[in-house]
Amino acid sequence: MSNRRQIEAQLCFGIYNANKRFNRYYQKVLDKYKLTYPQYICLLTLWEHEVISVKDLGSYIDLDSGTLTPLLRRMDKQGWICKEKSKKDERVVLIKVTEYANKQKSNILSEIDHCFDELNLSDKNYERCLKLVNEVSNKLDKINKSESN
Repeated sequence: MSNRRQIEAQLCFGIYNANKRFNRYYQKVLDKYKLTYPQYICLLTLWEHEVISVKDLGSYIDLDSGTLTPLLRRMDKQGWICKEKSKKDERVVLIKVTEYANKQKSNILSEIDHCFDELNLSDKNYERCLKLVNEVSNKLDKINKSESN
């Protein structure tokens, strides 16, 4: 194995660089729709869940309310989402996608899928990469939580 102290052998550096490159690709696609990456992951979550509370959305995508509130405000102004108070508890704000967002869904997702087509990853390799990245992330989360207690 290469020397783990060299920059090219650092797993964190490899993940960092892959993340930067994904962000560049995604931003190229998302700029056409005037979306940021955090807005895109909000839309992905909403397309999956249809209606979700602001609190649950923040937990699901790991964004705090200080980041999420202005992001949702911009998405609301741009016509991507609408907000409404829960009928069960007026303190709870629910978010759902608009008809406009649903009309754009297939275009956005097909352009994002094009990135993976170009990566030429088999489904098996894609799933393997995702599993490994998630394992590392989950273990780091546990380490960070135990150290903060």
